[in-house]
Amino acid sequence: MKTKAVRLYGKEDLRLEEFELPEIREDEILARVVSDSVCMSSYKAAEQGSAHKRVPDNISTHPVIIGHEFCGELIQVGARWKNRFVPGSRFSIQPAMNLPSDPYAAPGYSYEYIGGAAQYIIIPNEVMESGCLLPYNGDAFFYGSLSEPMSCIVGAFHANYHTSGGSYVHTMGIRRGGNMAILAGVGPMGLGAIDYAIHTDLKPGLIVVTDIDDARLQRAQSLLTPEEAERNGVRLVYINTAKEADPVARLLSMTDGKGYDDVFVFAPVKPVVEQGDAILGRDGCLNFFAGPLDPAFSAMFNFYNVHYASTHVVGTSGGNTDDMLESIRMMENGQVNPAGMITHVGGLDSVVETTLNLPKIPGGKKLIYTGISMPLTAIADMEQLGGKDPLMAELAEITKAASGLWCAEAEKLLLSRAVKI
Repeated sequence: MKTKAVRLYGKEDLRLEEFELPEIREDEILARVVSDSVCMSSYKAAEQGSAHKRVPDNISTHPVIIGHEFCGELIQVGARWKNRFVPGSRFSIQPAMNLPSDPYAAPGYSYEYIGGAAQYIIIPNEVMESGCLLPYNGDAFFYGSLSEPMSCIVGAFHANYHTSGGSYVHTMGIRRGGNMAILAGVGPMGLGAIDYAIHTDLKPGLIVVTDIDDARLQRAQSLLTPEEAERNGVRLVYINTAKEADPVARLLSMTDGKGYDDVFVFAPVKPVVEQGDAILGRDGCLNFFAGPLDPAFSAMFNFYNVHYASTHVVGTSGGNTDDMLESIRMMENGQVNPAGMITHVGGLDSVVETTLNLPKIPGGKKLIYTGISMPLTAIADMEQLGGKDPLMAELAEITKAASGLWCAEAEKLLLSRAVKI
């Protein structure tokens, strides 16, 4: 079977190509990808090529398909897996398989025939063996794509830990009813973190979200309101730290000087990391969520407080299968709605340019439908484009009715009317 896919050949060398997939083996599964959201990690892989930990050394001759936040349908199931998987079923994949033989191997980084930026893929045996091929029963494919980034958020919340005096036991997870700060927290992943923090069972009592851009803060506050947080027993405050003469003092004042139990840093920026360290309370846990490009990235950390106040730091990169199942369950139950992460939609032919320029493109998640041809388009621009394009006009009406968010109805219309690639 032929497929079109975006493959990585080297640093900044991404190519949209059509090629033949081999016949599947008895322990493999053929699948159709419908949606894939573009992650900053894919940009990092494209920038670094084989220097990236998950990307093989031989991509110049054995290119890999990029994209790891994807959802689709199973087409053909090899004999070994016919008792567990059925053609026509919808699926999502947890790319962090954590294989003993290669802990960095992951779909979307390491494989020739599986990645999200493709029409058809071959799912290798190790994905099923690792329990990473997950059933998805949602009404829209894009939610299945967003289950992977949401699982990274869920994993980060579970990875934080706290201690108590006189004990060496680490209590995993954020502190229930505690003080939480989400720094640089109104990008797509920060929005997901706010949504999850408000609606998870183990929720904080206070969430303070910071950024330095009023427009981004206002959008976040309109999507995830203090009123919604209050209904769930959480006090939610948004602060533009660029407007504060002393941001640390302002943030500490929100806790009556006690500091924060859990601090999440969503930007690999030295001053932001150091600000996070400065606002930790006793036994406070700083989660460095944002992965830097620079392998020498570092920041100051107060080791006086490490010694006397038991402050500590963790870093997470992705979630695990349980985290992804939790995110899928919460989306299917309507507990969280990560649609607010998405600000742009495009077709497979927009992936190369989008990925290579991702840091320069404003807004949140860029959602790709791999079976269509479409330039990357901001949801906010669809109304204006609708003057010349009836499809854009209809999409604008649908998203406007959905509070400006991408939704299942918009996806269904786009898939039925867009130009096939």
